[in-house]
Amino acid sequence: MYLPGHFRVEDPAPLHELMRHFSFATLVSVHEGLPFATPLPFVIDAERNRLEAHMARANPQWTTLEANPEVLVIFQGDHSYVSPSWYEKHPSVPTWNYVTVHAYGKARLVEEPEAVKAMLRGLVRQHEPAWDMDALPASYLEGMVKGVVAFEVEITRLEGKFKLSQNRSAADRRRVAEALGHSPDPAGRAIARRMAERLEER
Repeated sequence: MYLPGHFRVEDPAPLHELMRHFSFATLVSVHEGLPFATPLPFVIDAERNRLEAHMARANPQWTTLEANPEVLVIFQGDHSYVSPSWYEKHPSVPTWNYVTVHAYGKARLVEEPEAVKAMLRGLVRQHEPAWDMDALPASYLEGMVKGVVAFEVEITRLEGKFKLSQNRSAADRRRVAEALGHSPDPAGRAIARRMAERLEER
């Protein structure tokens, strides 16, 4: 993606944190010569540098992952409109502040039934630890497992872009953070908190 230096985040810790928090991400691959995208829930295994997910077997995207394993997974975090009226000097134009992580990697299908079940358990534990997948009737569970295709992505490159008005003056950053801090939109308030944290670090 377009990534000016002042918006680039290279420390993997905040990137992994964003990926875990916004784990419903978009898988992009080349399918039959064209870009193909599917929104999916992912499990992030930072220690193994892997992403785990599954899709419906009826989704044709998986059928070309072996032939075209290079994929992009887009984790979109909070974002918000920024009004030019919040800046100290004029004229100015509107913009958008946001945080996102692009994970590039190589996809590999996971076909062994017990490995697929283990991946599904991991996803359930991430979102509802109290629910026991294995309490389902065995025949029903087997049918559900056969209806999906599991895969993992070996991450080869992470690109983090935290666009938080770093290209503006310190005064403008404070004004934007203050305005967003009063936003009725939770995403705007989340951007304000990220901006405030960076102002404190400086």
